[in-house]
Amino acid sequence: MSARQGAGVSPGAVAEVFAGLRGAVPLVHCLTNVVVSQFTANMLLAAGAAPAMVHSAEEAGALARVAGGVLVNLGTVTSLTAEAMRVAVKAAAGAGRPWVLDPVGVGPLPWRTGLAHELLESAPPAVVRGNPSEILALDGGSGGRGVDSTDAPEAALAAATALARRYGCVVAVSGPVDVLTDGERVVRLANGHPLLPLVTGTGCALGALVAACAAVTDDALLAAAAATSVLNVAAEDAADGCAGPGSFAVALIDGLYALGPDRLAEAVNVR
Repeated sequence: MSARQGAGVSPGAVAEVFAGLRGAVPLVHCLTNVVVSQFTANMLLAAGAAPAMVHSAEEAGALARVAGGVLVNLGTVTSLTAEAMRVAVKAAAGAGRPWVLDPVGVGPLPWRTGLAHELLESAPPAVVRGNPSEILALDGGSGGRGVDSTDAPEAALAAATALARRYGCVVAVSGPVDVLTDGERVVRLANGHPLLPLVTGTGCALGALVAACAAVTDDALLAAAAATSVLNVAAEDAADGCAGPGSFAVALIDGLYALGPDRLAEAVNVR
């Protein structure tokens, strides 16, 4: 594997981050959307992290300063939660805590698109995680259809690389083959299952898992790769015997809880 293709990101390294997460039980401060709050909290618990869902500007800064990682998800953002996000991002940056931006719906919705750029400029995140259309929109594109992507991950690689270099962060683009970059290294991960996009909140939960992994490693690219692999391998294991998206949603939490570092290292498909 050349440096350009993701040196330092291997199945063993991914499994080591996951083991570190289970040992550390990091507190993850989630400013996330109301549609997925409970699901996200349960996914973090199953992974071995400790979720906290605090959306008030009066408390967001205090929690961000002590959390292991902070998630900012724009899915159902309002003017009130936007202020809490501003406070949390500045507090996290001041305390040296990694924060993760999930720019849900940016592009076709101008106000949240402006907020995403404002947050990026105020204190660059450790990781930006989104679908291809969202990443393209952050780099000046028009975005997708609502919260759904109309582009493929590879089509967003140039935009992801530009954003990563501009903000000194990692950009993770989700899709059938996930594409992640820190502006120099590029990692492709080919795990997952077709049922994942049929359950509301799996992408949002991934953002929270990225924040959890970023709490236990200084390599943000490795953190994003570990979180992505954890979710996708758990999905592969959970899908066996599921009748459809409903049973899969429950099985995914169980699969994540049952997943161990050895199984993860065995199953990770890094390209």
